[in-house]
Amino acid sequence: MSLEIWDLAGADDNVRFSPYCWRIHYALAHKGLTATSHPWRFTDKDTIAFSGQGTVPVLRDGSTVISDSSHIADYLDDIYPDRPLLMDSAQARALCSFIKQWTQITLSPIVMRTIMPELFAAIADKDKAYFRESREARLGRKLEEFAAPLDITRAEMKSALHPLRLTLGSGETPNQLYLSGATPGYADYIVMGHFMWARCVSQQDLLLEGDPVYAWRERMLDLYDGLGRKAPRYTGGAGS
Repeated sequence: MSLEIWDLAGADDNVRFSPYCWRIHYALAHKGLTATSHPWRFTDKDTIAFSGQGTVPVLRDGSTVISDSSHIADYLDDIYPDRPLLMDSAQARALCSFIKQWTQITLSPIVMRTIMPELFAAIADKDKAYFRESREARLGRKLEEFAAPLDITRAEMKSALHPLRLTLGSGETPNQLYLSGATPGYADYIVMGHFMWARCVSQQDLLLEGDPVYAWRERMLDLYDGLGRKAPRYTGGAGS
């Protein structure tokens, strides 16, 4: 077994902030697998040309190359079924597909609006022009116009996370410490990827103590010997 992962990095090789890559970091830890991690940046397209893709994560397992976080998660369960499963049934995979879409459509824009100034400052200088051009084309506005102050995005986040809050804090399902139940699963890692995105590049906190989602995130940070809590963070502040 020789696993390698190509993982989005900031100007600092050690600051890894992609929400999609974080899904796989948690997935690997869940299954007790380790992978050699290669820092990758937005403009390093040639580095992962072997995968046929222009984005990360990319996982190489011997001669097998898999890209896209969902495909990688499926692969890990299919090839390593003797290790703890990320999704224990076809129904669980289908549910994770819904969680992925909800996270991308609802959660991701709020996180991005909050962390945009620090995110832009954290990325490598060689990536800044590409990042600005590609994201402004996607957003239809300047990065600075898309960004929003914490008081606004925190209110948006509170509303967006209401279904998670009810799931984790209603008491209707005993011992539901995680979205996946009494123990964490891939649904948790999908959502946590976006909180790791924010944590790794920003000092702002979208969650408040006392919120069941805050408590869930704290449990997630402590998983696997503090995988998330120990992750290096960008501390340079917002820049231009």
